[in-house]
Amino acid sequence: MNTANKNAVITGANSGIGLALTHKLLAEGYNVFGTSRSGRIDDLHHDNLRVIRLDITDRNSVNAATAEINTTAKKIDLLINNAGVAPDVFAEEPEIGAFMETFSTNVYGTVFFTETVLPILNSGAQVIFISSNMSLPRNMATNGPAYRMSKAAINVYAMMLAQRLENQHIRVTPVHPGWVQTRLGGDQAPYTTERSAEGIFKAIQTNEENGKFWNVMAGSIEPY
Repeated sequence: MNTANKNAVITGANSGIGLALTHKLLAEGYNVFGTSRSGRIDDLHHDNLRVIRLDITDRNSVNAATAEINTTAKKIDLLINNAGVAPDVFAEEPEIGAFMETFSTNVYGTVFFTETVLPILNSGAQVIFISSNMSLPRNMATNGPAYRMSKAAINVYAMMLAQRLENQHIRVTPVHPGWVQTRLGGDQAPYTTERSAEGIFKAIQTNEENGKFWNVMAGSIEPY
């Protein structure tokens, strides 16, 4: 796949997997629009990187960010929905505040930022959702109720969106990034953010299925 001069948008690009993906795509020749709530990505400067202030839970912020992307790039070849929260991942009982925060970012924000970007996606573009295998029914457990349900909701949205965009040859893929050394995964996780980014990029390059769940740890599609 020739990635030179392709345009990518990555939400939550200022830390963790999002930052590693930003480094990876820049190294592969993409022009990257990296978003963060602060409008900054510290210690990363590159001629092909444009940092955009974005809070996906705020409609005015979404509209302003999308307008800026559209003015600069015109068309997007890759959208990676990485921004997300997991305040209740170690809790077992549902808590209202955690639910509101989690669904506002992981579902409402992600879905409606995607919908706003859809008109500027190129034919043949890809949409990636950073999901989790914690959302799959066969892996269900009692911890992280809001987090698990929010990622399950995104998997359903990805399947629906894949059908909507099929005629435009736009491929949609929810991705389990592996157990990664982030604030969520902890220091004991076996995957560095760089290794996870490599696995996600493999999905971008090699996956030919639409709306199917990709597991970075397996390096392939797997059933929901």
